Amino acid sequence: MKLMRNRFQTVVVTVITGWLVLFVLAPNLMILLASFLTRDDNNFIRMVFTLSNYRRLADPLYIDVLVHSLNMAFIATVCCLLLGYPFAWCLSSLPARWRPVMLFLLILPFWTNSLIRIYALKIFLSVRGWLNNFLLWAGVIDHPLRIMYTPEAVILGLVYILLPFMVMPLYSSLEKLDKPCLEAARDLGAGRLQTFMRIILPLTMPGVIAGCLLVFIPAMGMFYVSDLMGGARNLLIGNVIKTQFLSLRDWPAGSATSIIMTALMGLMLLLYWRSAKAMNKKIIGINR
Repeated sequence: MKLMRNRFQTVVVTVITGWLVLFVLAPNLMILLASFLTRDDNNFIRMVFTLSNYRRLADPLYIDVLVHSLNMAFIATVCCLLLGYPFAWCLSSLPARWRPVMLFLLILPFWTNSLIRIYALKIFLSVRGWLNNFLLWAGVIDHPLRIMYTPEAVILGLVYILLPFMVMPLYSSLEKLDKPCLEAARDLGAGRLQTFMRIILPLTMPGVIAGCLLVFIPAMGMFYVSDLMGGARNLLIGNVIKTQFLSLRDWPAGSATSIIMTALMGLMLLLYWRSAKAMNKKIIGINR
């Protein structure tokens, strides 16, 4: 029996390792290799080594798009945090029998493709959409609001898609919150603001950091949100990569941009790991 279990574990580990090597490691190595090669109009890539693809990323145009992407992703992350933290708090405060139902409703939108949901949001916010029709009917506005094809529309689309990714880690942290610490803070005369700033926020900081990363990193690459909600004036770095691969057929430049994005994401994950490690030490100190 033990021999069969060991064989099963070996097979499972081998299959998983092979899958990761074939569909994760190998494609990334191909992108890394292509980023140092030269563009070819006939074969997409010419086997000539060059660093020009990375030098081009220092062009002010690329820098502007990167800064704009970081700004849009940061604003969307802050909005998700401001909306998601109270929602996760209310969710964790519900009776135990209602929490699975609310979590199911939170995850339910994932059953529908995000592109379809963005199209639905676009119809809802358009000049002749349901929102403008309702506001005109209610007499709140005199003429339709132009919401689409603005930076605000892109941020709204990002928040609409990514909010559950913020709520889930926050809910996990709030659910594990040490209730005796809150009771001790009240017994010692701490107000609600003091309790939140000194007890709740430090203890839930790993969930805050995880949620921010889960929102911030994908927000820079969701090119279809920018295309549908913001138009050509509100590009994300994902739009640049898509254009380089599909429109310009400049695979080396697209690969270089992808490598820079991957390195940036890796740096953020490293910062998260170090922050989580520091927070765990702080939490252990608080519990002691």
